[in-house]
Amino acid sequence: MFGGPGMEQPPSAEEIREAEIQSSATVKNAVITCVVLYVAPFAIDFVRKLV
Repeated sequence: MFGGPGMEQPPSAEEIREAEIQSSATVKNAVITCVVLYVAPFAIDFVRKLV
């Protein structure tokens, strides 16, 4: 479990950078989703008042 014969190698710098890019995109998408879900009821109410 801790350093046995089948121990995996630590991630390379390229793998770390790819993981950072992926996690950054995930956080951005989550923030955008939260904003859209927050604004959606106001937008629907606004459209209903126009019609």
